Amino acid sequence: MSDDEIREFIIQSLSAMNYDVTDVGADTLLGPAGADLESLALAELSVRVEDQYGVRFDDDEAEKLVAMTIGEFARAVAERLESASAAGR
Repeated sequence: MSDDEIREFIIQSLSAMNYDVTDVGADTLLGPAGADLESLALAELSVRVEDQYGVRFDDDEAEKLVAMTIGEFARAVAERLESASAAGR
């Protein structure tokens, strides 16, 4: 799974959550300075990503999402998928 595919899923999820994604891209922050997601919306986005890709973020990590860009979040998901795949070999 590529970062691009994951990033596209994240943006589609934001759209489904009724966020305007017109100017949203890899460099857009998830928090107030970018997509302006509040904690409840970040939690919902995390759950959508977890359900889609079978990865988990603990509470401490979820709090750090506010400072991440969409691209960084996509990369974090991709890294977890790669680790899980390597562990399963």
